[in-house]
Amino acid sequence: MNNFKENLFNKDVMSLESYIMFRLKEKTKKLTPQLKAKDRAPISLSMGAPTANPPKILVDRLKQILDEDGIHTYSTPKGEDYFRNAVAQRMKNRFGVNMDPEKEIFSLVGSKEGIANLIRFLITPKDVDKDIIMVPDPCYASYLQFVQCAGGMAYHIPLTKDNNYMPCLDDVFEKFLNEGFNPYNLKALIINYPNNPLGVSATKEYVKSAVDFCKKHNILLISDLAYADLYFSEDEKPFSVFEVEGAKDVAVEFHSFSKPYAVTGWRLGWICGNEFVVQRFGKGKSTIDNGIFKALQKACAEILNSDEGDKYIKQGNLGYKRKQEIMVKGFSELGWDMSNVPHTTFYLWLPIPKRYNSSFEFCEDLLNKSGIVVVPGNAFGNCGEGFFRLSYVCSDESLEEVIRRMKIDGFYY
Repeated sequence: MNNFKENLFNKDVMSLESYIMFRLKEKTKKLTPQLKAKDRAPISLSMGAPTANPPKILVDRLKQILDEDGIHTYSTPKGEDYFRNAVAQRMKNRFGVNMDPEKEIFSLVGSKEGIANLIRFLITPKDVDKDIIMVPDPCYASYLQFVQCAGGMAYHIPLTKDNNYMPCLDDVFEKFLNEGFNPYNLKALIINYPNNPLGVSATKEYVKSAVDFCKKHNILLISDLAYADLYFSEDEKPFSVFEVEGAKDVAVEFHSFSKPYAVTGWRLGWICGNEFVVQRFGKGKSTIDNGIFKALQKACAEILNSDEGDKYIKQGNLGYKRKQEIMVKGFSELGWDMSNVPHTTFYLWLPIPKRYNSSFEFCEDLLNKSGIVVVPGNAFGNCGEGFFRLSYVCSDESLEEVIRRMKIDGFYY
């Protein structure tokens, strides 16, 4: 029993639930004994995290760096020079864009931390007439929690098949005004292509329209490019917002080491772009942490522009392509229409079978009967109802077992 005042935490924090992936993990853990007893040991397709080992050269180099003098002392919040210089070179090599490592790049304890802090810095908490961030729907579930926890309001932008997952932003803004919202309170627009949970990409023309929209309304464009290097077709090769002319005037972009190099636990990424935003963000960050472990920065800086690093990403994508093929074939046999699957990320976004009334009901049934863990679509926003997301990051054998169980247990579309 707690004896603290009811108002110890602010009401926005008190209304938060644990992140959906952690809730699923706890639930699966409780069900594991009975699932194993009926030969349905859990297979998790929920968490969007690589399961492969990182590049061996990266791990070996980290071990060597640990013995260097001064490597265990404080770093700096913005990142060591060698890290920011490597990031600038990567942005040039990969996307053909120039970044000033001194003024336009800042290190992060993973992109999740960076986006959360940027949103917190943008929003002034108010009980009424709240500051607003435009957020795609469906979206990475944490966006909604970041805005809520900061005391703001997330305005949902529907991403649907009807708008080809690229909604007209002028139409969105007109609806926003018609619903009585104050445009003065609008602070930023978040875009995320390739998208989590949908896996879809956008065209450069569409991203240019987002840049133009943000210029027109004097708001910040936040591009989350965590899946920049996960693609299986050159036709869908992800691009940076800064490949659009004038994007630096209004945009920042977030990048992560987690997905391309399978170092999700290392927590390392960067923000880059508009100098004013990056520098002001950095001042806020300098009050929160003392930077990232220098050994991680140094090892990752070396892999970032190396042949070994690029080869690792390429081989990893070949593996994901094979896994996607396994799932596309299997779900086709189960009755799903798999004719237009994106070739980016490691997600599939699929409608629930017609006999179910909700995403939660289907996912609950699939877990209880077959031990298969997927995420209900409404965890990613209102437009996610009627869908579910799965991540094909586990072994090929486990993916084939998923299809086998679904066939045996009657989970046809």
